[in-house]
Amino acid sequence: MTIQEALTEGRARLRDAGIENPGLDAALLLAFVLKTNREMLILQGTETLGEGAGAGFTRLLDRRTAGECTAYILGRKEFRGLDFTVTPDVLVPRPDTETLVEAALAIGNGQNLAALDLCTGSGAVAIALKHESPSMEVYAADISPKALTIARENARRILGAGGIIHFLEADLFTPLTISRFPLGFSLITANPPYIATGEIAALAREVRGEPLLALDGGEDGLSLIRRIITEAPAFLLPGGSLLMEADPGQMAQITLILEKKEYRDIRTYQDLSGRDRVITGVAPPG
Repeated sequence: MTIQEALTEGRARLRDAGIENPGLDAALLLAFVLKTNREMLILQGTETLGEGAGAGFTRLLDRRTAGECTAYILGRKEFRGLDFTVTPDVLVPRPDTETLVEAALAIGNGQNLAALDLCTGSGAVAIALKHESPSMEVYAADISPKALTIARENARRILGAGGIIHFLEADLFTPLTISRFPLGFSLITANPPYIATGEIAALAREVRGEPLLALDGGEDGLSLIRRIITEAPAFLLPGGSLLMEADPGQMAQITLILEKKEYRDIRTYQDLSGRDRVITGVAPPG
């Protein structure tokens, strides 16, 4: 069997299993087995696939058709051109979350700011911010010690010794104290859990394999978002901004919550599909 024939069979198997992007996933899995990239698979398409590589490819296809996501199988996921280590202890970074980074960079406008990233998970948002705005002082918090271990490793590998991020174990702002940040933050970003508890069982199998702690947003999906909106002003500088990713269908409710808490200049940013994915607001006067 040639590499191209293996790809064709793998794509068909994934398609029959209902996998959303069967061609892409088959190519990623085979490239992983062959320790190459998708571009080289095309160039080497007529070469024979060895027996061991074929068996390895079959095992990965078995895992994928059983519902394990490609990122966990590979142990990595690209985000804003950076290669992140991911495991089932962290949410898989998604392209839509790049909107959160873009909004933060636009609001920060290259200034020497301090930013806090809540629910940091793999550290994707915090590390991308530091990578693209090296002068920014970045803090990143998560309630999961296992997630923070992965985030620290990602920061070390991607940013090197000079790209320092301050990682904190915390339940949102607890037990953070204002005294630890005497100047406060200009930006607070968050991609919190925002799926309603009752909707989790209906998610795709591969999504249900991600950490429940990073998915479950309570009865209406807004439990943590309400907490963040309420508690953030104590940690934001005057004129500082709160930025949160959420479901497009939640934006109207979140806008009302922000308005009730007297946030100003509320606006939304659209994701790659043109849907409102990130909402921002300027903290109310202290």
